[in-house]
Amino acid sequence: MDVLQKCEDYTLHRELRSADLYPYFRAISSPQDPVVTMNGQKIIMLGSNNYLGLTNHPIVKEASVAAVRRYGTGCAGSRLLNGTLDIHRQLEDRLASFMKCEAVLTFSTGFQVNLGVLSCLLGRHDVAFLDNMDHASIIDGVRLGFGKALKYKHNDMADLAGKLDRTAEDKGKLIVVDGVFSMEGDLANLPELARLRREHDTRLFVDDAHGIGVFGRNGRGTAEHFGLEHEVDLVMGTFSKSLATVGGFIASSECVIDYIRHHARAGIFSAAMPPAAAAAALQALEIIESEPERREQLWESTQYMKQELQRLGFDTGSSESPVIPIAVGDDITTFTMSKRLQEEGVFANPIVTPAVPPGQAMLRTSYMATHKREHLDQALAALAKVGRELDVI
Repeated sequence: MDVLQKCEDYTLHRELRSADLYPYFRAISSPQDPVVTMNGQKIIMLGSNNYLGLTNHPIVKEASVAAVRRYGTGCAGSRLLNGTLDIHRQLEDRLASFMKCEAVLTFSTGFQVNLGVLSCLLGRHDVAFLDNMDHASIIDGVRLGFGKALKYKHNDMADLAGKLDRTAEDKGKLIVVDGVFSMEGDLANLPELARLRREHDTRLFVDDAHGIGVFGRNGRGTAEHFGLEHEVDLVMGTFSKSLATVGGFIASSECVIDYIRHHARAGIFSAAMPPAAAAAALQALEIIESEPERREQLWESTQYMKQELQRLGFDTGSSESPVIPIAVGDDITTFTMSKRLQEEGVFANPIVTPAVPPGQAMLRTSYMATHKREHLDQALAALAKVGRELDVI
């Protein structure tokens, strides 16, 4: 059998292109602002993770440019060997202070954080307990380790408790969960997870990629939001959302971070984060702390959009975050709605199987602190028009 036969057999992308419904790899020729340029057309962006609107902030950009002038464009090696710059250490120290933890280790991407950390922590006698809506990077990180994975129903604490009860006491146990679920926009039940952590003598890992900068009085994420930072053993974050660039980090105790530093293959065998990215994250962190009004504006826009979408008749699920899904149903209608919205001047992300169960396809919308009310109202008008046209509302 030809190992490449599967490539010939995969036809969905060709069918969608033939029907002029292909929605992926759309080229944007401007910054990730509330309005972007695509094929010369101005489009309202409702599909970006640029929650605090910092990717095009002039101070963040200048910090990045200055780092290129000082350090060059790359590190030409891994952090373990020749790739550690003083700016990497500055960023890690600054993040540790911000996160109120002992230590932080950065990686070149957020995906690599979960891949590297989970695979090196989970040994043959360990069990990872995963919400069945956890991010793909969590699934892959656990697969690369030697431990066993047990999935529980989404946010079903009784299901998780039963699996913990049936796990032998001599097993190492780690609950791994998204703080904010990236498709549905709902939150992990951290209060109950913290209770189960105590009752079952397990550890708790929170992937807060969509929570850092957004949740909590100071922007430290969902654990701060719930007042449970002392109950979470490891917090993962990314720089590709609120922190305006690319990369990721893990925050924990000094001994845990030191172990990860010397055992996580995704870090040891990858080139270090470019200095421009480290500088951008450092500057973005300063703005997060000095301008809390950005977070307030983000939440004002989020609450307005959720209220107005529901008023129009859209099903927005159980979202509790700036990620607001719009339930559509079947995949083709979702692709069609995405295309029609773009024609009407709005960018939204189609989410279809296997990212969601069959029949539960959706448009994923997300919001920025820099959205103005006129942007949102224009988007709502387009959503209402296309939603009625396709019998979604």
